[in-house]
Amino acid sequence: MSLPNADPRLSILAEWLANTLHSDAFTLAPASEDASFRRYFRVTLPGPHAMAPGAATAIAMDAPPPREDCRPFVHVAALMAEAGINAPRVLAQDIGRGFLLLTDLGPTTYLRALDKSNADDLFTDAIDTLLRWQLASRPDVLPPYDAALLRRELELFPEWYVGRHLRQALTPDERAALARVFDLVIASNLAQPAVFVHRDYMPRNLMLSAPNPGVLDFQDAVYGPITYDLASLFRDAFVSWPDERVLDWTIRYWEKAKRAGLPVTTDFALFHRDCEWMGLQRHLKVLGIFARIRHRDGKKGYVEDTPRFLDYVRPVAERYRELAPLARLLDRLAQRTPATDDAF
Repeated sequence: MSLPNADPRLSILAEWLANTLHSDAFTLAPASEDASFRRYFRVTLPGPHAMAPGAATAIAMDAPPPREDCRPFVHVAALMAEAGINAPRVLAQDIGRGFLLLTDLGPTTYLRALDKSNADDLFTDAIDTLLRWQLASRPDVLPPYDAALLRRELELFPEWYVGRHLRQALTPDERAALARVFDLVIASNLAQPAVFVHRDYMPRNLMLSAPNPGVLDFQDAVYGPITYDLASLFRDAFVSWPDERVLDWTIRYWEKAKRAGLPVTTDFALFHRDCEWMGLQRHLKVLGIFARIRHRDGKKGYVEDTPRFLDYVRPVAERYRELAPLARLLDRLAQRTPATDDAF
């Protein structure tokens, strides 16, 4: 076997793979980056293996306990297989040590492949796969995306983005106004019909594959608002699209969802409002998460994309009268002197 680096946990993973594959004739190479503590390695074999017929590669997941738990991944992978979605199959597992061996969906993400010319076709495939996922929904199978979870996520914005990244302290009036906005956003989110939610259904987690797309990073799936994954798909963390194209793709999804019998409102204006308010919850959360990844976990490459999310948040905050306090807060924060990254 060949290892890219010498570290104790990687050596244990390699030993587990050798025992699992009954061979040490493989190489390991990093397969992708992750914002969590999980690591992924591409396992290259000398040829097709009995454990992965027809393939010469597989993916090894290293999810070190107690920071990560493989069980939700295994559970959701089975749900996706039942729904006819092209997600990694679990070939072998050692839950206690945090190791999984998975089928390999290839090296090319949507994020890498998307451009203006192919976006319509790729997003059509992504929409169709999302519909299959949502049509498989049933309650009491995945954790609920409830008010408590939605609020915990929103609180990441004042704690990590405003407090830690900008190093700004909200006044009592600003904090109270933000809390009222959060109440409105959560109420809007929870008023939507509930379905299976991938929770990070974005181009970085979709792979060019056959059938297309392959779907990754689904271990945090929940049962919640029907527009959440749509907001993730079109208002991405790493690539932005013109409003006109996003509106067109949203209409395409809505029309297909209606025909498929999913519980979307028959008034597109109301559906679009739901998408925007759901997106607002996600964007504020991601601003907090990206700041936390940088300042708590020491990972770069995320907080640099926070301006993109501010560009998503501001138009929505300005478009709806009820959200005006958030727009005013963003203006005040922009006027204050931001801290430099060197301060952390």
